[in-house]
Amino acid sequence: MVVGTKAPLFSLPNQDGKEISLKKFLKKKIIVLFFYPKDESPGCTTEVCSFRDRYELFTKVGAEVIGISGDSLAAHQRFAAKHNLPFLLLSDKDNTVRKLYGVRATLGLIPGRATFIIDKKGIIRHIFVSQFNPKKHVDEALRIIAELK
Repeated sequence: MVVGTKAPLFSLPNQDGKEISLKKFLKKKIIVLFFYPKDESPGCTTEVCSFRDRYELFTKVGAEVIGISGDSLAAHQRFAAKHNLPFLLLSDKDNTVRKLYGVRATLGLIPGRATFIIDKKGIIRHIFVSQFNPKKHVDEALRIIAELK
């Protein structure tokens, strides 16, 4: 994927088993779509909790935060409940959407960490990839959304 292209549409189940479609949010909200490696790993917990702690800032600017990993629905349910996550976690068990967005594994083993900012028209406006700086994904997303406004 590259900036300026149309974001691939998809539907995946959320932590409650409800099918969520990206199309549902288009024309209504800016989408912060972040791919992360694994529920409860230290870096991923830091990242999701950073999104949680600043979630109100995202909602104030009309953005929806959506996290995606290959973890099961049950793992997502536990993770969301334990950390009080107010946003959607989607289960991409076979990594279809991860591949669709071109999110590569680090060292060929660890699922990649990437954040995509998608505008209301469905255009990718920014891509940020950093496996080892999970908190930076939140700062970067807020910075780009401010520029889009």
